[in-house]
Amino acid sequence: MRVVIVTESFPPDINGVSHCALQTARQLVARGHDPLVVAPATSAGAADDTADTLSPCPVVRVPSLPLPGYPQVRVALPSRRLAAALSAHQADLVHLASPFVLGARGMAAAVRKDLPTVAVYQTDLGGYARTYVGMGEATAWRRIRAVHAAADRTLAPSTAALTDLVAHGVPRVRLWPRGVDTDRFRPALRDAALRRALAPNGELIVGYVGRLAPEKHVELLARVCGLDGVRVVVVGDGPSAGALETALPGAALLGRRTGDELARIFASLDVFVHTGPLETFCQTVQEAMASGVPVVAPAVGGPLDLVVPGRTGSLVRPGDDAAVRDAVWAMAADPGLRAAYGAAGRAAVQGRTWDAVGDQLIEHYEEVLAERTAVAA
Repeated sequence: MRVVIVTESFPPDINGVSHCALQTARQLVARGHDPLVVAPATSAGAADDTADTLSPCPVVRVPSLPLPGYPQVRVALPSRRLAAALSAHQADLVHLASPFVLGARGMAAAVRKDLPTVAVYQTDLGGYARTYVGMGEATAWRRIRAVHAAADRTLAPSTAALTDLVAHGVPRVRLWPRGVDTDRFRPALRDAALRRALAPNGELIVGYVGRLAPEKHVELLARVCGLDGVRVVVVGDGPSAGALETALPGAALLGRRTGDELARIFASLDVFVHTGPLETFCQTVQEAMASGVPVVAPAVGGPLDLVVPGRTGSLVRPGDDAAVRDAVWAMAADPGLRAAYGAAGRAAVQGRTWDAVGDQLIEHYEEVLAERTAVAA
């Protein structure tokens, strides 16, 4: 199967869309398929990007500009490279990863060429547009609906996202969750030396991993910073990094970490806290669970599918810093509870590997292709 993956983000970017697009390409190659990725260039005017060594398949980069207020995110500019890539690759199907700007153009090009499309909804683009672009949420949803309504199938990462899409009039929506690398993220990587470096007085280590951006509300960890015997560790970068140095007194801000180093940090935490209320899935929650770490997350969106309160962690009211503090404190006081939550979390994600969800994705592709064939007949 020849698949063109049109994605709004791709490595070296670090975010959920980028990671999922990379894993999709890897799964396709591993199964003997022939993918091609089309993504924004990582620097203005870059025609041939040198950052694609991680990709298992060719990558076509289109010109892009940094998003105002968040230069780490780049927005693709109009370019003939996209349509040319679809033609040159002789695509059987077009996979649109979190389509909004480049993905909308990819959808239009696929429709013109009468190519089947699978659109993957992954980002709360309404909230994102409201936060960074000044676009009203209703306007953003009109664009989302227009793009996804043209797709043969839309894949939602969680039941909350699926419900949201259906409520906004998006047709032909099915569930497709995200995988997690249970070989990379595992409890055995817990590192005593790293823990001593992060918490030299033996403090309980409470961590956040993700973008440092306004919609993530990492400042909700401020009350956790005030707890006796607790050290907050923040991993990631983004436009809120400077403000968080002030907002989180005593916290260790480690910046961007990746790969095995990130996995070692995850496994060395005692509690993982996610604070953002706009997660359609929340991959870092799965990575914490795979690492055997109990989770505190907001009771909204993707975490509702991942965290079982009283079994793998706690779900708290979104935006409630006192609830976050109290949930952490309850776990801090009970090592046995933390161990039980961590073990249950690891067990819960054992079957959620990228291989497993890769099989599910191929099934979606095959069903879409079969439906197209049946209509043509």
